[in-house]
Amino acid sequence: MYWSALVLAGIFEMSGVLMINTYHQRKTWTALAGLILAFSLSFFLLSFSMEALPMSTAYAVWTGIGAAGGAIMGIILFKEKASLLRILFISIIISATIGLKLIN
Repeated sequence: MYWSALVLAGIFEMSGVLMINTYHQRKTWTALAGLILAFSLSFFLLSFSMEALPMSTAYAVWTGIGAAGGAIMGIILFKEKASLLRILFISIIISATIGLKLIN
């Protein structure tokens, strides 16, 4: 349950990053509300997961999901450059995140 909450927190972190970009482009109240809601849910779920998971693991996994997810969304949704090295380093972030789950 705590791991599920942590993964969901990471997904909301990715959504928050997407909403930052959306707000930057359109400056609407709905984009701002989406940004606030996404990050609020992300922090709430991260806090909940830290009731059972070590802070170091929870934060690293949450950050990893947000960083890798944000980079992948940038490539897919915003046509950012997808070089071989960029994809390699995103894969390393994902591998490290999975590794933290396997050892805890």
